[in-house]
Amino acid sequence: MYRLNIRLRIETIVTQSHIIVNNRNYHSEKGVYGYRPKIKSHYEISPEYLENRAQYSNFYRLVQAYREHGHKLAKIDPISIEKIPKTLAELNLNRFNLQLNNTVKFRGILYGCQNEEGTVKEALQILNDAYLNHIATEFTHLETEEEREWFAERAEICRNDIINIETKKTIAKLMIESQNFDNFMAKKFIGVKRYGCEGAESMMAFFHELFNLSSNNNVKQIVLSMPHRGRLNLLTGMLKFPAELIFRKLNGQSELPEHLNMTGDVLSHFSTSVDLNFDGKNFLRVSLLYNPSHLEAVNPVSMGKTRSIMQEINEGDYSIHKNARWSDTILNIQVHGDAAFAGQGINQETLSLTRVPHFEIGGTIHMIVNNQLGFTAPPSRTRSSKYCTDLGKSIAAPIIHVNGDEPEDIVKATRIAFDYQRKFRKDIFLDINCYRKWGHNELDDPTFTNPQIYKIINSRKSIPDKYYEFLNKTGILNKEEHDEIIDKHNGQLKNALENMNNYQLQLNYFTHRWKNLKQAQANLTEWDTGIDSNLLHYIIEKSVDIKKNFEIHPKLKKNLIQPRLKKLKDGINLDWSTAESAAFGSLLYQGYNIRLSGQDVGRGTFSQRHAMLIDQSTGEIYIPLNSIVKDQIGQIELANSILSEEAVLGFEYGISINSPMTLAIWEAQFGDFFNGAQIIIDTFITSGETKWMINSGLIMLLPHGYDGAGPEHSSCRIERFLQLTDSKENSPDCDTVNIQIANPTTPAQYFHLLRRQMVRNFRKPLIIISPKTLLRHPLAISTLHEMTTKTLFKNVLTDNKVLDFKSVERVIFVSGKHYYALIEYREMMNIKNIPIIRIESLSPFPLLEINEQIQKYPHAQMYIWSQEEPRNMGAWTFIKPRFENLCGRPIKYCGRDELSTPAVGIGQLHQRQAQEVIKNPFTMR
Repeated sequence: MYRLNIRLRIETIVTQSHIIVNNRNYHSEKGVYGYRPKIKSHYEISPEYLENRAQYSNFYRLVQAYREHGHKLAKIDPISIEKIPKTLAELNLNRFNLQLNNTVKFRGILYGCQNEEGTVKEALQILNDAYLNHIATEFTHLETEEEREWFAERAEICRNDIINIETKKTIAKLMIESQNFDNFMAKKFIGVKRYGCEGAESMMAFFHELFNLSSNNNVKQIVLSMPHRGRLNLLTGMLKFPAELIFRKLNGQSELPEHLNMTGDVLSHFSTSVDLNFDGKNFLRVSLLYNPSHLEAVNPVSMGKTRSIMQEINEGDYSIHKNARWSDTILNIQVHGDAAFAGQGINQETLSLTRVPHFEIGGTIHMIVNNQLGFTAPPSRTRSSKYCTDLGKSIAAPIIHVNGDEPEDIVKATRIAFDYQRKFRKDIFLDINCYRKWGHNELDDPTFTNPQIYKIINSRKSIPDKYYEFLNKTGILNKEEHDEIIDKHNGQLKNALENMNNYQLQLNYFTHRWKNLKQAQANLTEWDTGIDSNLLHYIIEKSVDIKKNFEIHPKLKKNLIQPRLKKLKDGINLDWSTAESAAFGSLLYQGYNIRLSGQDVGRGTFSQRHAMLIDQSTGEIYIPLNSIVKDQIGQIELANSILSEEAVLGFEYGISINSPMTLAIWEAQFGDFFNGAQIIIDTFITSGETKWMINSGLIMLLPHGYDGAGPEHSSCRIERFLQLTDSKENSPDCDTVNIQIANPTTPAQYFHLLRRQMVRNFRKPLIIISPKTLLRHPLAISTLHEMTTKTLFKNVLTDNKVLDFKSVERVIFVSGKHYYALIEYREMMNIKNIPIIRIESLSPFPLLEINEQIQKYPHAQMYIWSQEEPRNMGAWTFIKPRFENLCGRPIKYCGRDELSTPAVGIGQLHQRQAQEVIKNPFTMR
């Protein structure tokens, strides 16, 4: 505080020095930091005194200028083709009315010096070393004075940090081995894209220091996400990943046991979880996540996994201790490429989550491997900002730029980053400026587009070689030791290459928290998901049980609480939200956690849910479902999210792959909003198990229905999800499909779907085509009996209104809310002999149940698929080949014609089409 008070006083002098002159009395005036007390002066202040005070304030402004602008002159680019300017107007001494020989106060202004005062020349030596050398910092944009002061101090004293000999030799060894690994791969596997580390080997200094600091500061687990570059080097160099497995993959063999029948993934997506030991006592678990080729898509996944771990160990937001806002033992690390970080929109979405309730994880340490290339384009064509890290300023995160040629400075910068994250629990960026020796990959020729840069790269020594020479000159690492590192490492790699065919693949699946689960097996189609009637009554009552002195909105009391209790008493007419509350409450009662995420999910897009109640006087939030029983274990987290789809869905996927005991649900505001998250759906949700044997029980709720809302709010694009399923046309294997797709038409069916997702002994993603109008439709109701013991989700719902089976000549098959429009028309036209069969499960394709329905009507001559979506959308193209190939019956289409948009935007045209798709199934020939 002494330093801070001095600084405040100096700035106040600048704004108020005119007050105390000419031997007069003055009243208080407001300065920058507050009001100055009244001052009575009985003597005139000398000009010399005022001059000295002004000089001190000018010196302070000079120091601040270095802190704000010094990074512009820093020597952070190891391959720069542009000369760094020698001067900068903002740092010109003439701006501050200072001379080199002026004596100024250091104490309270400048850190990292022992003297109370000194000359401006001496101060510039400190400032140049701190801000204009190989480490550049950007921190004057930070939100609080405390953060800015802390960062200034660390930036100015880090130049004096001691890197001990052991650390120097360790990072030299890691870089030498990384380079040797790339050389070995280049010789043994010619023509392979491995996305090696060459040109960025100094990232190993970051990882070593970070892991070491974490291990010695009570961090128990690191969740790490990173792209391709240097991934194999890190895996084999520090994360104990068997080189045999890499060589097997390069030899065309699978990285997964053959009996799993998985497709696997490319080499540069490999993953691991490993326990490291740095101090001989504490184990640090590092989990490197699988990632797709879509750069940066894994970042929100890593955040979701991090938060899920915090919930498991009751840390951070989940701690029983009120003051424990952040987790002390879990740390999230994200590694980025420079062009991808600046260019991919998912990064803005992900950063926007960092301080949002229910998404906070206490800050991420970001490390950017700054290749200074985007594929082959230079920085001037890959971003509009000066630095690739400028997006970090949107959340007021500090940024440290480091020259990749200086591994020891990377160690110093890593210490600052780690300490900042631990102290303030906010995001921080470390930007390592390096280069790519081979362009985008080892088969590329970057000289086509960047001849000048690659002249520099091809004429220089590698980073490991330069650092070895430095250590050799200082007597720390001699040639014999250097050669021994390479010889020993070559021996290990050669042994791995020779033994790759004998390597026994490790079964790392269904262990730890997943040990009671297994991979889905064929024909596991029935699961009793009903619950005891008395318990069901109790849970539904508790779902609207308001605590004392809580002022609920009068409309909710009238339209939610009273109607729900009335329906419960009668045991009939239970609506969608009641069934949902019953499902949620029963799972919570059984000890499962639930996380429902999306925009305004607490009340629901259509004001149907109201699981999160707000006191109308105090604004207090109350969630009745979290108070079903005393000391309730299972909790529901209603995460009202930012206006994001891709990052939020990725976050929820991260939750789901970590904890099989948490029902993770993402609800789109409207069904088609998933479009913004297509990358997460394609590369994680629908393919994660097939590629990586990573299981997920994530549910996506996608409101769907043609109600005249126009092109963008009608369809959840059922056809896209059906196209992504691996449900086969000739042999559907029930529950072994990659994703489940259901279009339930009753609250009870929805109830069972939610419960089934958790009570089964395996996990599969579930896409629920959820309703809009059915939320309050008078016919979309269920009885209490349909949710009690020995009831379950039915893949196909029969038509109990048509009883004369032999008179049936036409059978209509339908899915979803379109069913209600058809039965209303049938009732209006008094049609008695045309059954309407609902297919509730689209994937897996319910072959057995459909065949049972076909057999019921022996004289049927025509089978019709009726849908409200256009012909080139909806389920038609999925249903037709399976129905005809598996059921052996031709089926006709009845619905809207092909369309380029999901729906029309003209009201009259919509009404005409709606009438046609309802009438035609009963009249077409």
